[in-house]
Parts: sequence; structure tokens; C-alpha cells
Amino acid sequence: MSKRNTTIFLISFFIILAAVFMTYFYKVTREEPKKLPVYGNPGHKVGDFSFVNQEGKTVTLKDVNGKIRVVEYFFTTCKGICPKMNENMSKVYEAFRGNDKIMILSHSVDPLKDTVAAMKAYSLRFDADPKQWMFLTGDKKALYDMARNEYLVTAADDTATVDIASDFIHTDRFVLVDDSGRIRGMYKGTDMGSVNQLIGDIKELLKEKQ
Repeated sequence: MSKRNTTIFLISFFIILAAVFMTYFYKVTREEPKKLPVYGNPGHKVGDFSFVNQEGKTVTLKDVNGKIRVVEYFFTTCKGICPKMNENMSKVYEAFRGNDKIMILSHSVDPLKDTVAAMKAYSLRFDADPKQWMFLTGDKKALYDMARNEYLVTAADDTATVDIASDFIHTDRFVLVDDSGRIRGMYKGTDMGSVNQLIGDIKELLKEKQ
């Protein structure tokens, strides 16, 4: 075989090899999405609720069923971790803005102060579409029971044993719930690296249904 023919053969061989590799890589990454864990006891799914959003409308499980949800707990007068959490949550919102398969539920931990009007004013800071990013308030005990028993959110200084009037949850966790109601991820809402992982994991959940 001449030198010229050898060169052509080698070039052709590597082109074919690269094409085979790219085809395999595409097939593997498309057909085998990352498997996210499932949190809680076997069979645990987030249960029903009834809260009020920033528009004054009652929201229940029926309104979010079949959606991928990102959940947080905060309060509008918070000067500590909450501003950073919601700044980062707005990045999640912008990443999926207009996607009707994704919802964000921001629950108050101080519903006495977080009235519908207060939640509405707060939501306007992020230009939040109330159909996709809901700021929820309501009965304090119901909100806290939902956090602990359904979303499995607890703070390091958990106060579950104290009277509800004195109880206070202050956590930086974002919770990822899939469209079947299963918890699939927990993230540090004040850390953008963790929030970027959340964004990536939402994309993985979207692949699961393809």
C-alpha cells in the first residue's frame, strides 16, 4: 500500500471511529438519564394541602399534581438567609420560565405577617408568574406539618416538640418533587453550586418521561 493510500485509510478509519463513538455517546446519554434517589420511606409521596397563593386563590394538591415541583420555606421579613435563597430560586425560575411542567412553591413560615398582600408584594420582586411560582401562606400548623411530614424539611435546631405558637422552621433547603409526588432531591438554597445541581436534576426528571 502506498504512503498516500495509507494516509487516506488512516484518516477514513479515524473518521468512522469518531462517528461510531459519537453515535454511541448520544445513545447512552439520551436513553440512560441520571437516576435520582427517592427520599423518605418506601412509597412516600407528598400529600394533599390547602394554602392560599399571592393572588388570594386557594391552592391544593390538585392544582400541582403531575408537575415537577421545587419547594422552599421562607418569610418575607427575613434579613438572613431568605434573600439569598430567593435570589437563587429566581435562577431556577428563569431556567424554566414558561415551562408548564415545572412549578415553584414558596411557603411562608411566618403566616401571621406573611399576608396575601405581603406575599404578592414579595413575588413582584422576581416578576413571578403566579401560575408557575406560587408564594403560599395559610394556617401555621398546616404549613409546618407539611414541611416536616410531607416535604421532610427539618432545621438543625428542630423545634417540632414546642407549642405551635413558638415553633419556627428556618431552613435553607430546596426540595425537588417529581411529577408523581416523590421527593427526588434536597439542595442548599444559599449555595449556587447546589442550586445549579438542582437545575440539572430537573432536566434529568424531564428526560425520565421522554
